[in-house]
Amino acid sequence: MFTKNKKVSLQRYWTTRYLMTLVIGLAIIAIVSALWIRHTTLDNRLNMMEFMAEETANRITNMSDDSLPSEVDMHRLLSDRGRFMNIESNPTIYVTNDEGLIVNSNLPPDSTHGKNIMSSILERGETVQTITADDEESTEFYLVKKPIETDEAIMGWVLYLETKANLSRVDQEYGQLMIMITSLLLLGWVAIYFISGRLSKPIKEVATAAKQIEKGNYHVQFSTKAKEEEVHDLIQSFQEMSQKLEQLEALRTELLAGVSHELKTPVTSISGLLRAINDDVVDEKEAKEFLELSIKETEKMKKMVEDLLAFNKFAANAIPVTLDTYLINELMKDTIDLWKKTQLTDSIKVEYTLLQKDLTVEVDAVRVQQIITNLFNNASQAMDGEGTITVKLHTGPNKVMIDVNDTGVGIPVHDQSYIFERFYRGENKKYKIGGLGLGLPFSKMIANVLKGDLTLVESNHSGTTFRVVLPLSEQNPANK
Repeated sequence: MFTKNKKVSLQRYWTTRYLMTLVIGLAIIAIVSALWIRHTTLDNRLNMMEFMAEETANRITNMSDDSLPSEVDMHRLLSDRGRFMNIESNPTIYVTNDEGLIVNSNLPPDSTHGKNIMSSILERGETVQTITADDEESTEFYLVKKPIETDEAIMGWVLYLETKANLSRVDQEYGQLMIMITSLLLLGWVAIYFISGRLSKPIKEVATAAKQIEKGNYHVQFSTKAKEEEVHDLIQSFQEMSQKLEQLEALRTELLAGVSHELKTPVTSISGLLRAINDDVVDEKEAKEFLELSIKETEKMKKMVEDLLAFNKFAANAIPVTLDTYLINELMKDTIDLWKKTQLTDSIKVEYTLLQKDLTVEVDAVRVQQIITNLFNNASQAMDGEGTITVKLHTGPNKVMIDVNDTGVGIPVHDQSYIFERFYRGENKKYKIGGLGLGLPFSKMIANVLKGDLTLVESNHSGTTFRVVLPLSEQNPANK
């Protein structure tokens, strides 16, 4: 059992994935930012607590030169110091004498009366110390001490004590950070939702149009006028493709009818001629003439079938080519002489200009003659059996070019882009000359197999020029 993967819309696909990426990215930013805020806030508040401790010690010194101030003055000095540090709680403040006995604090008198600060704290040279309480939670405290000095003698100490949790608490900043992160998340989600929707709309229209074309409806229109270059190119290319497919479909139908007609015509002629003979409608002399006509029609139909078989074999790479090295001037002279000998009239002249210095090409001579012969036959038909065919050879980088020009009526402009389509027959040939419309496509296919090409150079009312391009062999001095 094969399970079909569930498809989701482009807008939903990109929105959800962008949202996931945005959430992960903003979560990382939020964590890093929170840690940074916590760290910098702790440093700033420790610096502020150190400054306040020093400021308190200086004020105590200024209030009394030889002894500590009175308890009333000290209470006024120590009250409500936490507001200067931008924290919700007040740090615990101790004022001791030089021996460490607590003489005043901002705590209730009963809780500190007669108590001493540990000598280890006062003797340590660090201004900022970390203390861990002996309780169940092992609470961490930061202690800042500053000496109360007069005339370079220490009268006592000012100690500020606060828990690490209170110093690091930044609820307001965290709230602002969350508001900012949430706002960015919503803004990013809305932005990608509308952007992906804008991009998915023309793609949906193209997909819908493709389904219409699949059903045979080539008249597709797009309501989206995309400003994005890539989306505009996609829509424009798809519209051009649909128009081209519509033209090719109409052309295919017309060509199929034409091929059917071309094959049916000789069959109908042969059937009518043989029936007349069989029914004794004609005498012996006319019967012989009818048989000759039937043979000609049979040969004509045989030629069409052979063309079809040869084209299909070449298209399937079923016919190998035999490559050999030839002098291009000699090959062209032999091809032109052979074609002239097969003509029953001298009303068509062939003029040619060969290379000043003969060069070698590695080709299949029979296939090259097929291409040139087909171009000559087309030229003869275009000139209605009378005119001049001009052949000119010239060289390019590692290639030789053979231009075949006639003085015929030319190919109409609207037919020129289709002349290499198989079974296509232009307006000038459709009703005048029999055939399947495989000559030029077959010749171009042969040229491509020989690693060359066949192209239409120009065509107008004064004539048509085709160009055969063949690669030069590596034996030429210029290619060594």
